[in-house]
Amino acid sequence: MKITEAIVLAGGLGTRLREAVPGLPKCMAPVNERPFIEYVIRHLQSQGITRFIFSLGYRSEAFTEFLAEILGPANYELVIEKEPLGTGGAIQFASAGVKNENIVVVNGDSIFKVDLGKQCDFHFSHHAECTLALKPMQHFDRYGAVVLHSDQSIASFQEKQYVASGMINGGVYLLNIPRFLRKDLPEKFSFETDYLQKFYTEGNIYGLAQDAYFIDIGIPEDYARAQTELK
Repeated sequence: MKITEAIVLAGGLGTRLREAVPGLPKCMAPVNERPFIEYVIRHLQSQGITRFIFSLGYRSEAFTEFLAEILGPANYELVIEKEPLGTGGAIQFASAGVKNENIVVVNGDSIFKVDLGKQCDFHFSHHAECTLALKPMQHFDRYGAVVLHSDQSIASFQEKQYVASGMINGGVYLLNIPRFLRKDLPEKFSFETDYLQKFYTEGNIYGLAQDAYFIDIGIPEDYARAQTELK
């Protein structure tokens, strides 16, 4: 089975990048004269995604002309928050436009170039509610670590601290929407804290490690690095 639909979370304020890209949403920040989110879209297209739902908030009008140019109106839908709903609230709100039971969810300000086919095979064979793409990393403290059981279900989420070797949540999720929506969740919530960290003990949330290229442009240093690494 394949997944051909994606929710792209693109409503962030980008406060840490404000000086580098004043007046733009973070994922519209230019990288080699093209919006960063274009690199996200192109990778997803290379992995078989044909329909996109963009969850927007801050400066949503900045996306309109650009998305029409690169995707065409029949291939995407915009869902615009009137007020910030958090990552979980944004996914829940965008779910109204989803046409299939299982969907890819990604952040518009990071790229993790995983093999979605492998992640889909794992997700469906394990009847998972949610499957996280995990990035192996060495010597990190900017991200929390994710620990797995032997069957690759989530064993724990660890707080941000120095880790010599471990895996981080790469922000690429395969999510079963009906099962997700059955949870008793508020209108505004964090997907990471109020969903993943609350419900992983039920055993239906898994992680799959892929040592693929990863970058998150949330801080100026990594935004500058993207200019040389992404062509």
